[in-house]
Amino acid sequence: MSDHYIAIFGGAVSGSEAAFQFTQKGIRVAVFDQNPLPYGKIEDGLPKWHVKLRDKEEEKINEKLSHPLVQFIPNIQLGHNVDFQEVVNEWGFSAVLLANGAWRDRPLPIDGVDEFEGKGLYYQNPFIYWYNHYHEPNFSGQHFDTPDGAVIIGGGLASLDVAKVLMFENVQRALKAKGYDVDLFTLDRSIAKVLEELNLTLEDLGVKGCTLYYRRRAMDMPLSSNPTDTPEQIAKAQIINEKIFTNYQSKYLFNFEPLHAPVDKIVENGRLAGIVFRRTEMKDGRLKDVPGSEYEVRAPLVISSIGSLPSPIPGVPMDGTIYEITEQTCCRVKGFNTVFALGNAVTGRGNIIESARHGRQVSQAIIGQMEQDREDEIKEGFRKREGVVAGQVNQILDFLPEPLTPEAMKSVNQRISQLQQAAGYTGSFKEWVEKQLPVRLEDMIGVKH
Repeated sequence: MSDHYIAIFGGAVSGSEAAFQFTQKGIRVAVFDQNPLPYGKIEDGLPKWHVKLRDKEEEKINEKLSHPLVQFIPNIQLGHNVDFQEVVNEWGFSAVLLANGAWRDRPLPIDGVDEFEGKGLYYQNPFIYWYNHYHEPNFSGQHFDTPDGAVIIGGGLASLDVAKVLMFENVQRALKAKGYDVDLFTLDRSIAKVLEELNLTLEDLGVKGCTLYYRRRAMDMPLSSNPTDTPEQIAKAQIINEKIFTNYQSKYLFNFEPLHAPVDKIVENGRLAGIVFRRTEMKDGRLKDVPGSEYEVRAPLVISSIGSLPSPIPGVPMDGTIYEITEQTCCRVKGFNTVFALGNAVTGRGNIIESARHGRQVSQAIIGQMEQDREDEIKEGFRKREGVVAGQVNQILDFLPEPLTPEAMKSVNQRISQLQQAAGYTGSFKEWVEKQLPVRLEDMIGVKH
């Protein structure tokens, strides 16, 4: 067994894979997570209709973090509960890895619009978190409304998830009012088919549907993980992107307005009442504004889904919106010999497919097939990210300092034990997971999975 000790902040796909790689080399690991459970966006960002995928991926994390050389410390957020500089300079770890993901929404680029968050404006990350958990009997988080006719600003799989949530919520309500109790998982297969079987339309239900506004075209959405390094590859990816989007829209019946850029806000009675859009156009492969094309779109709700960023941590240098790194291969954080960034903390994107693209660039992973189901795309993204992390760990080993002395090892263990006790963590990862796992919707309504 090695006398090194590694701290990893974030226990989801990247963090658990890094822990696995270190433990296979006999190195102790402390995995800190900001939540009670270490599942990250698998639990809180992957919409709850992905039951089998969620359970399978969380079990993979459980297996990796149950290793005897792993200590798990829940409910610890770097920069809030513990100080970054203290962890790096005083705690005695051989290295510190930042695998805390991308949880901060990219701001909607309209001056002053954030003043209306919660007053006509929502951001995607907290909205999906609410959707994944609001069915739980003990849920006490922020409530989100889902009025019909909402506007989504985005483009990409995360914004399509938001569109699905809004359509599910509104169609379920309207069907229930007519005496039909249709569960989420049935609607997930296809809203269009459900309505066809009931001989109903959205118009019959009085549902207008939400509208997704995107500054580019459907073919330009980053929906496929296929490479886009040559004109031929770009053309092929565009065909796949359009097919994926058309399939989504035909199944879930949301509205779509391409070539629209948000430029201003509409405010009435202290609330965001809509957005001013400017039309755009593609000319010679470049996106351009159409001068004088601005017009108002009024809506009861606007949801921004234009990307996710890593949250700033006091003391960690930033390069714009992501952590600043020096060595690209192992992603060492600038100014620190033994601090490294992993996964979405490097890419600056919360979207799983974008992380997969980063994985392809770094590790030259195998190219995906031409057309894949969304869950296949997500799983491919997870596996690629794991491959990238495994390569990073091998590089990080070269930067480790001298092994810890017995006194330093004892000091680290004492700090970890104190934090675990404060969180009520008993030391058994399996028991902790069983105790903390939330109530699943599919179990509540008796859906087989």
